[in-house]
Formats: sequence, C-alpha cells, structure tokens
Amino acid sequence: MLQINNVMVPLDTTDYQKVISQQLNISKNKIRDVKLVKQAVDARRKNKVHFVCSFTFNIDNEDLVIAKRPKLQLSKVKPYNYPVLKATDDHIVVVGSGPAGLFCAYSLARAHQKVTLIERGSAVDKRKNDIDHFFKTGKLNPESNVQFGEGGAGTFSDGKLTTGVKDYRKRFILETFVEHGANDDILYSNKPHVGTDYLINVVANMRKTIQKNGGTVLFDTKLVDLELENNQVKKIIIEKNGQVEKMSVDKLVLAIGHSARDTYEMLYQKGLEISQKPFAVGFRIEHLQSFINVHQYGKFASHPRLKAADYKLAVKTSSGRGVYTFCMCPGGQVINSSSEEGGLVVNGMSNQARDDKNANSAILVTVGPDDFDSDHPLAGVSFQRQLEQKAFELGGQNYHVPVMRVEDYINNTIALTSEEVNCSVLPAVKYANLNELFPEPINQALKEGLQLMEQKFSGFTNQAMLSGVESRSSSPVRFYRDNNYRSNITNIYPIGEGAGYAGGIMSSAIDGLKCSEILLKEESCI
Repeated sequence: MLQINNVMVPLDTTDYQKVISQQLNISKNKIRDVKLVKQAVDARRKNKVHFVCSFTFNIDNEDLVIAKRPKLQLSKVKPYNYPVLKATDDHIVVVGSGPAGLFCAYSLARAHQKVTLIERGSAVDKRKNDIDHFFKTGKLNPESNVQFGEGGAGTFSDGKLTTGVKDYRKRFILETFVEHGANDDILYSNKPHVGTDYLINVVANMRKTIQKNGGTVLFDTKLVDLELENNQVKKIIIEKNGQVEKMSVDKLVLAIGHSARDTYEMLYQKGLEISQKPFAVGFRIEHLQSFINVHQYGKFASHPRLKAADYKLAVKTSSGRGVYTFCMCPGGQVINSSSEEGGLVVNGMSNQARDDKNANSAILVTVGPDDFDSDHPLAGVSFQRQLEQKAFELGGQNYHVPVMRVEDYINNTIALTSEEVNCSVLPAVKYANLNELFPEPINQALKEGLQLMEQKFSGFTNQAMLSGVESRSSSPVRFYRDNNYRSNITNIYPIGEGAGYAGGIMSSAIDGLKCSEILLKEESCI
C-alpha cells in the first residue's frame, strides 16, 4: 500500500481515484482501494480555497512508481493494529472516567485485566438530565454537572481531538471513537471533533464494552480516603449514596480531572507529592459564525463542503504575558460549567453539526506562582476559586453568567443592559463589569491581547461578547511521577489533565493508554 501526501484537491472534487491518477500520470483503472486519510482546508488565498489531502491506495509495482516520481510525497505504509496486552493478577482501580481514565480502563479491560473504574459523577444519561435541570432552574448538583460525570469535562464540550502530540496511539483512539459511535470523518479530518451530542453516546458505549470484557464501572462513587502501608495504598475508602466502604487495591490510577479540588486536598494531606503549575484564565468570546466564515473563507464562505470555520490566535503583550485563543467552538454555545456552590465558570461546546449561529472561543492569559501569591502546592486552586466566586457575585449569585461587550470591557464602560444582550450563553446572563473580575495586571494583558488580535483578525473586537470566567483550561497542579508513571506513593499512578500531564481529550487518552501499557508490562518503562 502507498500513501501520497500534500495533494491539492478542489472543493467540488470527490473523484479521488482520478486525482491520484493525475498526480502519478497513470491510468485511473490501475489505482485501487483509494482511502482518504487526511483532509485540511487551505484558505490562505481567499480566491482559491481548497483541500490539501493525503490518500492511501494500492497499485502494482510500488517501488517503481515511487522511484519514477521522486518529487511527489509517496511512501509505503502498513496498517497499524494496537496490540492487546497480557493481563496480570492485580486488581487495578481507575479513579475518574474522563478520557485518560476511560482509555486506561478500556485498554485494561480489553486485555481482560481485573479493573474497577470509579466515577464520582453520574452515568451520562442521568448526568445530561442533571445538566439540563441546572440550565433550566439554576439548581446545581455538585457531583453531577459539566465537570463531573461519565466521560469527564470533555463530554460536554466540543469533543475536539486535535493535538500537537506525535504518537502512533492516536489512530487507535480515533478508531475506538468511531467503533463506539463517532462520525468516521474524524479518521481523516485535520481538526477532528466528535461533538457533544455524539460523545454522550460514545462514552456510554465504551463503558458497555469495558463491562462486556469483565470490567466493573461504579458511578456516583467518590474516592474519599486512602489506607497506606509501607508507602503503598492497600485499601481505598469510597463513598456511595452516603455509605462509606473500603476496597482492596493493588494499583491505583488517578485520572481525577482538573476540577476535583476536594480530592486534591485529600491526596495532599495523605502525602502525595503535588506542585504548583502555571495555567491560564480569561473569558469566552462570541461572534456570529457567519462573520468568522466570511473572514476565513472569503467568497467560499457558504460552500456546502466547507464546515463552520475556526480560528487560532496568539499574541505577546508588552508585559511579556502571552494571550491566546483556546478550545474554539465553531457553531456552538457558551455554557455555565460550574461544579462548586457559590462559584461560576464557563466553557464552550458544539454539537457534531456545528450549526448554531454563534462561534465562541476562550481568550486566555497565562498565570503562575507570582499571581497566586503563595508557595502552597494548592495555591492555584485557591486562585481559581476566588475568580469563580467573584464571577458568581457579578452574575447576581443565581448562576447567571456575567457578560460584557468587548468594547465596554476595553473602555471600562457599561453601555448595554442584560435585555439587550444577544448571545448563546446558557442558562442566562447578567450584563456586568468584567473589569472587576481580575487583578489589574491580568486585565491589562487581556485588553492589550484583544487589541493585538484585532490587528491580525479585522473586526475581531467589534460586536463581540465576553463571558466569564474561563478558569479551568488546564490543571493548576502537577503530581510527581517517575518514568514508570509511579508517584512517590509507589502503587499510585497519576495520569491525564488533572495530574498535569495532558491538555485535551487526545493527549489525555494517550496518557491513559501509556499507563495501561506500563501496568500490564510489569513496570517496564516505555
């Protein structure tokens, strides 16, 4: 099998066999089994927007074909199959069903390893009902919400699978998502995403596969304590439906996510080595998706083969702080993602079709120990909490999200009322002065960053709406672990975004798979 890369394909062309035959100057009927494996949009020239694609195909005399066309990006490829590993006699408990924990448990169960997956939140169907109830009534369930529950925080976002990590496991992750209900376009899209509406079913189907292979999954089950002996966990203490019980464990995987603050505190008190980590805070910014499409695609903005356009911006301010966009959600909504009483945090989400009228993205600035004003390992958590409590106050203390037009934020003026705001934010909004949210150095950096982005993206700050606070873009802590993923408590394995080793669904899932490989290879470093 051969693969050809970097092939320019017009938007209206779908006869890929013909495209390859023209590239090779070979009869079309000699090219067999054509498969699209990568597709990206090239919109650098607005008068000639097109796809750039990679294809695999079969053809006779592969070596000769490659030798005769040295200028083409042609190479031999072999299909990759992720191995099934060998089970051990250990009982492995995985805490947290976000992408790291889910894929770790999935891989273990695939080997028929004895594994128990514990999730403090609810199964995804109940979780969705709890979230819908919160949006309708403003009554928060602290254990079942956008942050906690089956699938983790990523389930109720956009399901973006883009990552800068180069790792052969990515293909297995994508194929696993498709096998469990995701659209197969994630197998070739340059910026794959599953969509919240599809992810809900995907994570439920993966759980069923874990159970089918002998794994145990416990929902509404919270890790509350550890019993240690000789620097190892012997038993974990869990709480379910108000009842506390003990569970024996040989190895404990912590995939607790970036919002389990009470668990952070318990683990710190138990002696797990934790350190501060820089992260980022800011707002969500919303525009009309039609504006983004026209800016990115020009006259091709309404072409039926182009999906809702996205963008990515990064600038450096005069203070040295970086300001950047993150987790951009085309055709999506901004949602209240709170998980603590009296605190408010926002995030973005999109369904698979990305067909809502607005686009949104995080606008973030990096913060670190100098901003936390403390050397305590959990100082970043306290910093987040203070911002979220302030956002809750600005929203009127009823989980209405504080919003403000960009021009008003930059000029520190109030020009609109809540009734005049037209944005997607769920459940409801209150027009408020977001200048009161952050310390002045952060406000200055965000304002300058927005104005610098305007220079790169004309109209970016016009008629755009900010909502706050976006404070959980990544974990504020990092757990110590060695090359074999072991913490200073030698049978605890911290993984994923909450442990400070990943950033997003794909990199977290990769981290979970790597951990499963270590666990099933008897501590052999990979």
